[in-house]
Order: sequence, then structure tokens, then C-alpha cells
Amino acid sequence: MDAMHLQDLNTPAALVDTARMQRNIARMQQRMGSLGVAFRPHVKTTKCVAIAQAQITAGARGITVSTLKEAEQFFAAGIKDILYAVGMSPPKLKQAAALIAQGCALKIIADSAASAAAIVAYARQHGVPFEVWIEIDTDGHRSGVQPQGDELITIGQLLHQGGPATLGGVMTHAGSSYDLNTPEALQAMAEQERSLCVLAAERLRAAGLRCPVVSVGSTPTALSAQQLQGVTEVRAGVYVFFDLVMANVGVCSLEDVALSVLTTVIGHQSDKGWAIVDAGWMAMSRDRGTQKQTRDYGYGQLCDANGQRIEGYTLTGANQEHGIVSRSGEADQNIAQHFPVGTQLRVLPNHACATGAQFPEYHAVNGQEVGATWPRFYGW
Repeated sequence: MDAMHLQDLNTPAALVDTARMQRNIARMQQRMGSLGVAFRPHVKTTKCVAIAQAQITAGARGITVSTLKEAEQFFAAGIKDILYAVGMSPPKLKQAAALIAQGCALKIIADSAASAAAIVAYARQHGVPFEVWIEIDTDGHRSGVQPQGDELITIGQLLHQGGPATLGGVMTHAGSSYDLNTPEALQAMAEQERSLCVLAAERLRAAGLRCPVVSVGSTPTALSAQQLQGVTEVRAGVYVFFDLVMANVGVCSLEDVALSVLTTVIGHQSDKGWAIVDAGWMAMSRDRGTQKQTRDYGYGQLCDANGQRIEGYTLTGANQEHGIVSRSGEADQNIAQHFPVGTQLRVLPNHACATGAQFPEYHAVNGQEVGATWPRFYGW
């Protein structure tokens, strides 16, 4: 069978540069090894068994998921050690319990006494051995309890009262690191994340509560931490692909971004300096995360079919199925000659998680040669 090439694909299509992806996986795993901690990748970015298996082959221990549907599908694929890193609501306990009954080593999280009490009540009523981690707020970004607060100990005591549910550890996510863009600021945030999560674990232990796991992580802090004393594992997700937001944060270059969207030029508005492509926001997503950063890439950075960036050109506008390619600064009046109808281009995404979610599958590529097709998961 002849090898497939990009010209054989319908567009828009999600491409994964396998050499870049493997380089990104190796970089993170080697860094975690040098810092002496286990690594649990967050697979919400890719939602893809083949990619998760590549991460585990490189040395990852377990995975992190953002939906119980992900947990079900990765468990069905043979991955047992799973952290569901979203606050547990009572209606989802039945779904989580079913996974545990099948042999999944599922960990769930609580970020309030009310949540912990509901978990304990369900565990006692149904005899489910939930392992619960307490989410710690280390940066005011989203959810979690304060590491210095009384509620932390209250939650720990609820989980320590005996019965099937147990306290497994503490976890945090310094999502505000996405708003930073200097090594010094990133290193400071990584240390803040580490020290406050470790503090929470130490307070639980001082109260006579077992707390074996201290789990921290985001891609920027994982790649910026100078030391991780007291931490047992790190989690990160978008590093496997990287994206334009991460490039602006400063933890990767554009040449590290492994995910792109293949698109085709379908027309022009030459008087405006526009080329029209068939990748709109249904392909790229509406995520405009670089808009508030130092460099705004519109809906994505333009590259040629080989994945080499084309300086000065971005996807500056998007409708549902139409994208507008234009040059920053002066309009390119010869854009029709530069990008004739039928030209294939690649667009690097602002947010890999959001762009990946627009597609049912990834095409693994090396240059313009297309290899395997990797399905991805959907649902909650």
C-alpha cells in the first residue's frame, strides 16, 4: 500500500507532528526524573489512547482526566491508575463507583466539607472504597481550599472517620501560571505552588491524618520548578502538544508545537489582502487566548504544508467554516499569487486542548507523509 500524504486528506484535519510530540514527551519526563518526582500526565489535552500510551512508555505513572467518560475509556484501554481532577458532585458518585467496582484505581477530589461529606455518606451506604484527594488553592485561580484554613482539617477529619472512603493526599493546579511570561515569575509561581501544597500536607499530618500524596502541576510550573521537595508527583497536560499560549508564556518555541490544523485555500479578497481557507472557528475553536498576551496570533499562526511558519501571516479572522489569512501591517495585495487556490497550509493553535476538541481524530505526520490515524474521546 502506497504511503498517504497530506494531499490525500480532507481538510480541515488535525495533524500531530510525531517527532515534535515525542521530543516534548521526553523533555518533560527527563525533567521530572531529574527533580525526583513521579509524573502523571493530564490526558484531557489529547483524549487519545495512542498518545497516552506513548507518555506511559516514556515513564509516566498513571494519568489525570477531566471527565469520568475519559476515565471509563482509558480504563477500557488498560490504564488503571487514574485521577479524576475535577471536584466531585454527588450525582457522579455512582459513575465513579462503577469504575472502582471494575478494578479501576480511581482517585477523586473534594474541595469542600460538603463535597467530602457527600462522598463519605455514599461510600458508607454502598461500601465503595473511594480514595479522595483534597484540592488546594495555591494561587486563587479557580477552586480548592486554603492551605492555612480550618476547612482543610475538617475535610481531612471527615475522610478519616473510618469506613470505605480514605484520604489519599492533596493536589493543586497553579493555572494562573498561564498569565506569566518571564522565567523569574514562573519559577516563583512554581515555588508558591509547591510550598503551599506541601504546607497543606504537613498540616494534615500534624493533625494526625495520613497524607501520602502531594500532587502539583501545570505545564509552565512543571517546566520552571527549581526544586520539588515534599512533592510526590507532578501533573501537566498541554506540554505534549504545546501551543501559542505556551509559546507566549515562554516554556516552548513555535518549533515545539506539535498540533496543527491542515487547511486549504479556497478563495481570495485580494483588495483586502485576504486569502480564504476552509478552517474557521469550527476547526480552530473560538479560543483567543493569545489576545491578552504579548503577541496576538489571531486564530493561529500560519505555516506551510511542511509545518514551517510563514512569518507575518496569521489566521486573523474566522467564521464557522471560513478562515481569513492576512499579513500583519500592510495588506498583501499579491496574496492570491502567494497562496493560490488549492494551496495546503497548516495553522498552529492558540490552545491545543480547545482545537483538538474540534476533531474526532488526529493524523500522525512526518513532514508531508501521513501515518496512523488516532481516534480521540468525547463526552462526560
